[in-house]
Formats: sequence, structure tokens, C-alpha cells
Amino acid sequence: MTSQTSLAVLMAVTSMIVVQLGAAFAHPTMAAYGPVATTWGRLTWAAIILVLVVRPDIRRYGRSELLPALALGVTIAMMTLFFYVAITRVPLGLVVAIEFLGPLGVAAWGFARSWRLAWPALAVFGVLLLSLTREGWVVDIAGFGFAILAGIGWGAYIILSKRIGKSFHGLDGLAISLVAAAVISMPFGLYETGFTLPTGLVAQTMGLAILTPLLPYALEMMALRRLLSATFGILMSLEPGMGALAGYLVLNEQLSLQQMGGIVFVIFAGAGAVASTRE
Repeated sequence: MTSQTSLAVLMAVTSMIVVQLGAAFAHPTMAAYGPVATTWGRLTWAAIILVLVVRPDIRRYGRSELLPALALGVTIAMMTLFFYVAITRVPLGLVVAIEFLGPLGVAAWGFARSWRLAWPALAVFGVLLLSLTREGWVVDIAGFGFAILAGIGWGAYIILSKRIGKSFHGLDGLAISLVAAAVISMPFGLYETGFTLPTGLVAQTMGLAILTPLLPYALEMMALRRLLSATFGILMSLEPGMGALAGYLVLNEQLSLQQMGGIVFVIFAGAGAVASTRE
């Protein structure tokens, strides 16, 4: 393994850890001001910080580059809004596992009718273990739905991020996308705060913005430039397990043996799906 590859692996793993810790640490702020307002604050601070650091020159890019960046901004806004609403209703590890169906859906699209469709099917089985027993649903139905919508956004985020990483210099594309995400989430956030701007929300989301989304998105975009997609995908398949661990350590969220088994199935399906693409 080269030094560049080792650095990229470290970036990807650090990104996953920071994302899950950021989600866990956001719970007190979301309880005080709401998940939508908290998401808006984080996206706004992330956009401000990255624009000040990167100073993207929009004039050097054409419509063919800017439109995908704006599309990524819409995706980031919707993905994060749905995710943070979901984790107020469903344990963090379960939300991440359900959300992981999005990236697996992207993989399944390329599998066509091959035997590799067994991997997404295995992940769906794992998600059913997470959310259903003989007595019925064991998770909040609305939270489950928000997690599915966040997963769709995650799949779109992967596709768009890879394209933008190649089209833009440095982190210019990400900076433009975060500005768009902050603007799109603004009316939803203001509505939740009653069209006020609480001082506590401003202060608390500044620190949270560095944990998520600023640092993880930047690390992921830089890692994707150095790693094969297959390697990156296998690393990302560990994220449901990290989400469950963060939920347990930070939030004391307990999972049943059946739910832990479901997370294992999702992780195994993700790693298998990505590894099989190299055959």
C-alpha cells in the first residue's frame, strides 16, 4: 500500500468516525431547537467557513460544471435534513444501516440481472431484521421513511461527488454546493425557529458544522481522488457499524441481538457488493 493510498484510507475512516460522532453530539441541540433548524445552522456555518478558506472563483467554471454543483447542493440539503429528522425518531445505528440502502441501490443499478443482486437483497433482509419482529414494526414508521429518503440522497451524493471532484479545482465544487445547500435549507430552518435566530443555535451549530458536514465531506472528496472506487466502497460499508457504536457510546442507545444481526448483514452486503465488482 502506497503512502498516498494509506493517507486516503485514513481520510475515509476519519470521515466516517467524525460523521457518526457529529450526529450523536447534535442530539442536545436538536432537542432544543429542532433537527431542521440544527441542520440549517450546520450547513450555513460549513458553507461560510469553506468559502472563506477556499475562496472559489465561480467565473472560471462554466454551466456544465456549476449545474452539477448546484444539484449536489440540493442533494446535500435534502439528505442531511432527512437524516437528522430520522435520528430523532430512530436509533442512530439503525438509521445509518437503513440509509446505506442508497449506496447499495447505486451498486445494484450496475449489476443488472447478475448474481450480484444477491448483495442488495441481503441488505434489505438485514434492514427488515432491524425494523420488524413477529409483533410488527419495532421502529418509528415515519423515522424509517425519513431514513429511506436520506439513503436515496446518499446514493445521489456519491454519484455527484465523484463527478464534481473531477470537474473542480481543489474544494471549489464542494464550497459552491454547500452554499446552495445552506440557501435551500434556510426557509425550512427559519420556519422551525419561528423566523427567529436564537443565539444558542448560532453558537452551537458553529462547532457542530466542523464535525459534520465540513470535515467529512472534504475528507471524502480528497479520498475519492486517491482511492479506487471499490476500496472506498468497502470502507464505507463499515459506517452502519460505526453508527451503532457511536449511538451506544454517546447516546446509550441499546440494540437487540436481532437488530445487531441486521447491521452485520448490511455491512456484509455492502462489502460483498463492492468486492464483487472487481471480479
